[in-house]
Amino acid sequence: MTLDRGALVEAARESIARGSKSFAAASKLFDAATRERVWLLYAWCRACDDLADDQDHGGALGAQAGAAERLEQIRRLTARALGGDATGHFAFDALGVVAAECGINAVHTGDVIAGFALDAAGWRPRTELDMLGYCYHVAGAVGVLMALVMGVDPEDGDTLNRACDLGIAFQLGNIARDIAEDHAAGRCYLPAEWLTQAGVEEGELMAPRNLPALAAMAGRMAGMAQVYEASARAGAARLPFRCRWAVLSAAGIYGAIARKVAARGPRAWESRVSTSGMEKLRFLGGGLIGAMAGAPEQVPLVPYRRGELAKAVERI
Repeated sequence: MTLDRGALVEAARESIARGSKSFAAASKLFDAATRERVWLLYAWCRACDDLADDQDHGGALGAQAGAAERLEQIRRLTARALGGDATGHFAFDALGVVAAECGINAVHTGDVIAGFALDAAGWRPRTELDMLGYCYHVAGAVGVLMALVMGVDPEDGDTLNRACDLGIAFQLGNIARDIAEDHAAGRCYLPAEWLTQAGVEEGELMAPRNLPALAAMAGRMAGMAQVYEASARAGAARLPFRCRWAVLSAAGIYGAIARKVAARGPRAWESRVSTSGMEKLRFLGGGLIGAMAGAPEQVPLVPYRRGELAKAVERI
């Protein structure tokens, strides 16, 4: 039996409060209708992530045996939800509701699910373009979904591109921050070409002698993230005021991760990089100022756009 919309919204609110305190706080900047839709979308993203990695609202990776079966479950439940059928899982029913309200379709969700498939297959990026293609699937495509939830026309390709750019910027920061954690879990999202050029073997990634090279790679990713973030800020100017404020605040909060990692150099992985409560408040204020200021006059072009990145990595 499908829960009614109010019950789904409440379950989604509880999920975001448990899974991401920062995202839950940022969602309060949206108007009530958009906020509910953001929660509904988050619930699906969170459920997919947890199923893919055998987790419960994040945390340490679970046993990776059975990953292919869990991926197929994600695909099956998502297809049922988009078809308007009850799934027996509140988060997928939540997707069904928000998809019907915002024009989300199987292409949009399929691009996100492709990222889970890459992880399930133990995929590694060979080139910088591969890495950016991965960033698209696990974060840029979510940015597109968020833009649709915020009312962007599905035919407005440029604004959707810029929403994608923000997700890519965030993911580049995440990859830089989580190099050590990913290595411990048997994953690596640094391009193999970068490692070869630096003389770093993946099996000994975190050896002390390799930390300066990793710091240089993190700095490189931070620079790339800054370019994608600048593109996204231009797109945010086209959103309604409260959505614009939320997006610009998030850009500051999460964009700071890559900058902090780069600033720490070889010591970046001694402790997990995060933003403090006071820093978040400062970025909320900066987001408000930015939301009132309008679009930036000059915006650098990003190396690759959404369409290129969606095709960069072979689907699994």
